[in-house]
Amino acid sequence: MDWNHYRFRSLWTLPAPAPAVYRELERLEDYPRWWPQTREVTRLDDTTAVLRVRSLLPYDLTTTLHEGRRDPEAGVLEVEMSGDLEGWARWTVSEHGPGTLARYDQEVVVRKPLLRRLAVPGRPLFRVNHRLMMRAGRRGLATRLQAV
Repeated sequence: MDWNHYRFRSLWTLPAPAPAVYRELERLEDYPRWWPQTREVTRLDDTTAVLRVRSLLPYDLTTTLHEGRRDPEAGVLEVEMSGDLEGWARWTVSEHGPGTLARYDQEVVVRKPLLRRLAVPGRPLFRVNHRLMMRAGRRGLATRLQAV
């Protein structure tokens, strides 16, 4: 087992139509307005951005995101990631009852040296840290969607 390899999946039910959720998720530069752990987004060009995040644990992760698939009809937003995390992440947005289901899938390898050294003892904490970050993101986006 590679202790630095992670697969994550989060399911967010949101109180807004799928097109509205998709529009918010595709505006990466607005994430710091509603997702507290997204500390900074710097656009390099139309398809590339540098993202800096920090959750409960005292470390930042800086990752360059390269747009992969952007398909509003299918509700899919996908990026390739390099930097402290290397791999990919994907949002899949679909109608769900009166609202929307936003599914987040991510598969990454940690490249940040400190986290690699702490891979075995830190793995449970890293997973909890991710879960807390995703929970805060869902709450922030739900609040933003209700305000718009």
